[in-house]
Amino acid sequence: MPIDPVAKEARRIARRVAGRPERTPAGWREQAARVNQALAARFMAPAPEEVTTRDVRVPVEGAPPVRVRLYIPPTPATPHPQTMPTTPHTRRGALLTFFGGAFRQGGLDFPTVDIANRSRAHAAGIVVAAVDYALAPEHAYPVALRQGLAALEWLWRSASSVGIAPERLAIGGASSGANLAAAVALANRDSARAPLRLQLLEVPALDLTGGHLDRAIAWRMGAPPFLVARGLRQIARDYLGDPALAREPLASPLLAPDLAGLPPARIFAAQYDLLRGDAKAYAARLAAAGVDAQLKRFAGQTHESGAFTKASPTAQRWEAGVVAELRALTA
Repeated sequence: MPIDPVAKEARRIARRVAGRPERTPAGWREQAARVNQALAARFMAPAPEEVTTRDVRVPVEGAPPVRVRLYIPPTPATPHPQTMPTTPHTRRGALLTFFGGAFRQGGLDFPTVDIANRSRAHAAGIVVAAVDYALAPEHAYPVALRQGLAALEWLWRSASSVGIAPERLAIGGASSGANLAAAVALANRDSARAPLRLQLLEVPALDLTGGHLDRAIAWRMGAPPFLVARGLRQIARDYLGDPALAREPLASPLLAPDLAGLPPARIFAAQYDLLRGDAKAYAARLAAAGVDAQLKRFAGQTHESGAFTKASPTAQRWEAGVVAELRALTA
């Protein structure tokens, strides 16, 4: 299937708004914010206003404290006791989520991130806990990983005060955020802490060595593979400090020697995404390890276009699939 026309238009707008390449962290973050604002305004359905937010500062051992923003949907109306049983809002599920941005840019206030978190909290009836992890290169691996683990443990231990059920926790993220989500799930398994019920990984970057990049898709999208590989190496250098660390399981979860015992995974992949090989290989390895893993492929979509819910029917199906998985946390 050809690239979704909405995704093609978004790529044109992004190139126009971005302008010349930036070479400093401040420059590329400001550029990314401009592009994000433009794409959200043009292609994303507005977020529901009923969702409230609360920021919490979580201490982190061996790293700076991390802000976690709670997106809290309205409390369901209590039905008449003689007509049907009630489910207290404290039985809600929760999603701990990590934004994407190549580990170097993005944040909770980026419009695409905020809209997605609000919309999913409202549509699924869960609390979304978004982690505002520290960005590279100023904060190299494993700072963001440690912050993610601290955020997960805080959410689990604070479940009653947050209004969620501690046994109904999921973890998720997109792109580099999916890398962090998978790494936190792996570290959490080994520490036997929070009982995660689900990994929700969207266009995940799971092998920072580049060993699973889909070079055929690179050519079809007009990006020579050697340039793609060079870009990934730069991202890995910025995030890891030492590129050799890319082979560590908590940097590249796809390369972990043992994936048994991880929570069930729902992996969302786009046809025109250089990282689709990561998604496919991770789903296969999880299944081989006895983990319930499902790979959901979306034709015509690119790395970013699953968010374009105002303009693309395929993106709407993507979002509906995510919401269905999240609703199941409370079912």
